[in-house]
Amino acid sequence: MAKFSEKYAEYDETTLVASLEAVLFAAGEPVQRERLAEIFEITLTEISLVADKLEARLDSTHSGFQLVRTENSIQLCTRIEHAPFVTMYLEIKRNAPISRPALEALSVVAYRQPVTKGYVEQVRGVDCSGIINSLVEKGLIEEKGRLDAPGRPILYGTTLNFLKCFGLNSLSELPDIDEDQQRIEDAK
Repeated sequence: MAKFSEKYAEYDETTLVASLEAVLFAAGEPVQRERLAEIFEITLTEISLVADKLEARLDSTHSGFQLVRTENSIQLCTRIEHAPFVTMYLEIKRNAPISRPALEALSVVAYRQPVTKGYVEQVRGVDCSGIINSLVEKGLIEEKGRLDAPGRPILYGTTLNFLKCFGLNSLSELPDIDEDQQRIEDAK
């Protein structure tokens, strides 16, 4: 039998799961697992256990919410099947789909980050200023620092929003480039 921390043992399981749900709902954005462990004064393993129980409850009751996990954080989100109703309520217009050139630039950033705009332009062979700005505005990439080179160009990398939009828990889940190239060759 697994040994739990003293603080975890003090909690009523139902209350702990409901409390995690309340914190995630109030946050409205991803919350770092470490922060949750601090809030509840329990271990990261115990936070994962509580998150598993919350996820199971949400799934078993067909809740309008689902638990979304990224590499280091947890978020409470609306299930995709309810998006049309939420969208109508909030009167949100559907975001324009990402263009092929923007997707190409985003792929370069995702696979080679951190990268400069100049690197993306070198790979694509065209000016990418507008595309990079658009990806930053959409919250898919962000400034990750500056390159220690003349002019100190900005380094870009993907965001947690990028992971959420593409249904990834971490960058390690990106498809292998070689596998994709093989699929293209096989399709010819």
